[in-house]
Amino acid sequence: MHSTTTLPEGYQQTVHINLQEDKKTALRLNIGASALMIALFVLAHFAFVPITALFSSDSSLGFTILQFAVLAVGYIAYIVLHELTHAAVMKLSGANKMRFGFTGLYAYAGSEHDYFNKAAYIAIALAPLIVWGIVFTVLLIFVPTEWFWVVYFMQVGNIAGAAGDVYVTAKILRMPSDVLVMDTGVEMFFFSR
Repeated sequence: MHSTTTLPEGYQQTVHINLQEDKKTALRLNIGASALMIALFVLAHFAFVPITALFSSDSSLGFTILQFAVLAVGYIAYIVLHELTHAAVMKLSGANKMRFGFTGLYAYAGSEHDYFNKAAYIAIALAPLIVWGIVFTVLLIFVPTEWFWVVYFMQVGNIAGAAGDVYVTAKILRMPSDVLVMDTGVEMFFFSR
């Protein structure tokens, strides 16, 4: 069990993160994620498959529309799967009650009743990036060239979309080993002795 429903005696809140309210940090994360997306698109265009392959003269308009439809539906499914991956690792870490939602900016999975230890919370935060990063990489190896960019857009969304998860992981790595985290989905509260 990597979580508890009661805060141990002597623990106090040390850090509070709410990216909905901390507009400055959220803006920095979004700018960084956008810059990373651009870099990844440029890298793929020059190192793997030119983006013009997405609009190949061999492709009909109907096929191009199909590619964009698959991308749109796939990305919506990915967002749900991303949050379910967080939730699955929360459950494996001993979470009792979880909740899901969408704030208008972010989809989330969280728990208002569980405190996760440092290792469990790092696993919870990074699980979607790692799991879906592997899935999309395998797909990129095997998809035909005309589908490369559809899958690559998903991979870039996975990487850039994990900016908040990576930010929180970087914060918790600098915290004491006894830190406990409550992640409500919108806010993260860090407690230590």
